[in-house]
Amino acid sequence: MTKIRDLLDGGRTFSFEFFPPRTDEAARELEKTIGELEPLHPSFVSVTYGAGGSTRERTRDVVVHIERDTGITAMAHLTCIAHTREQLVSLLEEYRAAGIQNILALAGDPPTDTVDFPHDLTYALELVRLIREVGDFSIGVAAHPELHPRSSSRDSDRRHLAEKLVEADFGITQFFFEAEPYLRMIDELAALGCTTPVLPGIMPVTNAKQVQRFAQLAGAAFPPHLAARFAAVADDPVAVRALGVEIATDLCRTLLDAGVPGLHFYTLNRSPATREVYANLGLS
Repeated sequence: MTKIRDLLDGGRTFSFEFFPPRTDEAARELEKTIGELEPLHPSFVSVTYGAGGSTRERTRDVVVHIERDTGITAMAHLTCIAHTREQLVSLLEEYRAAGIQNILALAGDPPTDTVDFPHDLTYALELVRLIREVGDFSIGVAAHPELHPRSSSRDSDRRHLAEKLVEADFGITQFFFEAEPYLRMIDELAALGCTTPVLPGIMPVTNAKQVQRFAQLAGAAFPPHLAARFAAVADDPVAVRALGVEIATDLCRTLLDAGVPGLHFYTLNRSPATREVYANLGLS
């Protein structure tokens, strides 16, 4: 049982993110992906949490399975939206009893099928403080290099992020496609006195249309010059995938040269693109 804050104290981390499967076939695919990535010796892996707590049990089951059955350190995402304080405490106590020591604390998205849902807590910072009350977890929070979609201003965004990071152990960003927004965010946080490590989130593009949609949801810009490069090979899926791996590799090299504390890969429950980036970087 390993805390991510201790891993970061010891050096650079490399980690992967999964989402809980909805079907038996998807579960088999995730098991295959975990098996293919395990030889890369990830520092940890994380498992996402659906809007409004829609994957509560599935997230818990996947996290516990990975931690117990593979020996890989696992982190559970947890959101406060659509949960009572009692529900959050109960789930955290389940994680503590199962030996899960790492939690990513998120505000979360409301459920899409109703406007009537519990929300004793509203902000991720409130959830961080609740987690501290329940147990000695290592706690991460989310960061948006290109500002949170609901931020009123750049200054407000960075001050709120710094306040959250000061009480957490580390941050993980939404994915982004060029290094400048991340590096600028780190400089802005440092100017506010915040030096909590923030891991950059990387998503190798394998389907340009899909990633553009995800980017819009996450509030990340898909740079026009990259879009033009993908448009030029749009009719060739193999070329699109190869270009995505090349761009992700170049981004990772720039970030590593800049001294980032690690890399966190959004895998979409598939391993090939991440494994190729790893090999290009000489990490495997």
